[in-house]
Amino acid sequence: MVLTVQIRGSTSRVVAGMKVTRPPMFNGISLKVSGIITAYKLYIKMKMREVAVEEQIQWVLSYVQGGLADIWKKNVLEDLEEEELEYESVGEFLAAIKKEFRGGEEESVKVAELKRLEQGESMMEEFVQKFRRVARKSGYKGRLLIEEFKRGINGIIRRKLIEAERPLTSIEQWYKCATNLDRHWRESKRKKEKLKEQQE
Repeated sequence: MVLTVQIRGSTSRVVAGMKVTRPPMFNGISLKVSGIITAYKLYIKMKMREVAVEEQIQWVLSYVQGGLADIWKKNVLEDLEEEELEYESVGEFLAAIKKEFRGGEEESVKVAELKRLEQGESMMEEFVQKFRRVARKSGYKGRLLIEEFKRGINGIIRRKLIEAERPLTSIEQWYKCATNLDRHWRESKRKKEKLKEQQE
């Protein structure tokens, strides 16, 4: 049996007996955006499949309330009314929400990843490339970025760079000097091991 029901100003055809939990409100907190977008998609798919795109978007906007989301919502409504914005599907609209609010979420993920990075047995060239990739979206710059790099590299290299006559003032200097020192240290280590083998 199919029923027609009213959901916050939007008409929706639903299958009788089907129960789907209503999604939570979204107030712009970036750490929650991915999960909430998934909940909206599921609800629309289960309960509002045959509703017009415009009404689906209006329904989503009715759940966007509070905090930074209110300011964004007001701007979007104005643009929609003035026909400066147009979405072909509710999926496109949800993608716009995710793009708008996920910046902080991505940064927090990259910061956590940055703090877990350690050189270990890796060559410095490899570690620097990994560090660059993660740092690019972490929001870290300047001294804060240098401190994370110092923490992640091996102790021998770190001590030599800290004790250098000329202090390193940029992350690029740290990358370059750390790579050179690591290369020389590994070469010296190989020579010592080779000499020891010959003596034995």
